[in-house]
Amino acid sequence: MALPTAGSGEEQDQFWPLPKFYFSVDIDDLTDLPFLEISGLEVEADNISYRHGNDPSFGTIQMPGIKKSGNLTLKKGVFANDDTYQALISKIALNTYKRMTVVIRLLDENTEPRMTWQLKNAFPLKYSSTEMNSESSEAAIESIEFTHQGIEQL
Repeated sequence: MALPTAGSGEEQDQFWPLPKFYFSVDIDDLTDLPFLEISGLEVEADNISYRHGNDPSFGTIQMPGIKKSGNLTLKKGVFANDDTYQALISKIALNTYKRMTVVIRLLDENTEPRMTWQLKNAFPLKYSSTEMNSESSEAAIESIEFTHQGIEQL
């Protein structure tokens, strides 16, 4: 079967990357949370160089080591009477937190998830309130940073 060429009508979806501006986030039982920006969906592995003593090549081999996940940062607008982030981070201060599951879905134009990432055993590390500037006309933005034990793509 020959692949369709770009611009051939209804089959062209496979030639266009998904837009990154339509997504949803669930944090445990808090569903479809509105966020402005998500960053930190990343996993990397350490590099291990190894050479055994009788290797005639006088070089090293490279092997993958332990995997590490980056911290996830979520940003959203500040709204009156919305203390969702403060409630999450205050549980850490009181040592009464539980590890959470964070699910991020990249949606298509029909609100169907096209890609889904699940963060395991996540908990908030840092909350940042908005920066304030009397000469700015930007919206107030706050952020929360989560650490986790791995990303699974569903």
